[in-house]
Amino acid sequence: MAEKGSKPLQDAVAEAARAATKPTGPVRKKSGGRSTDVFGSEMRRRDLLPLLVLHLIRDEATYGNSLIEAIETLTQGVISVNPNTMYPLLRDLESRGMIKGNWEHPDKRTRRFYSMTPDGEEEYQRLAAEIEPFLDSVIRSISMIKQEVYGQ
Repeated sequence: MAEKGSKPLQDAVAEAARAATKPTGPVRKKSGGRSTDVFGSEMRRRDLLPLLVLHLIRDEATYGNSLIEAIETLTQGVISVNPNTMYPLLRDLESRGMIKGNWEHPDKRTRRFYSMTPDGEEEYQRLAAEIEPFLDSVIRSISMIKQEVYGQ
């Protein structure tokens, strides 16, 4: 097992923090100078969550609550999305022409099903390419932490 506070582990964690801040600006600080968790940061709200939404509606139109459940299932509960986050995001993506929404029953305004537009496909490709280095750095950091703690 590596020595406590080993350099490779510190480097991996620092790399993840740098990758998390590159596309979205500085990491928010909590009191005491600690940064917020990686998936709770601006990166999650501005890039990862829209990427997941676009990914999930890419092949099949779906609605907000279904997207919330699908994201929680896909991430095994690591990312939990509040309706107060999901619905403004859907409205934003729709107003920017990335997705198109249609009411299930237009007279009743029941569920609004969203599908991807060609502009949404372009944005999906852009976000996927932009966020991959961040996800890779998180994987490396978690692997290093696991190796450090468990010797695996």
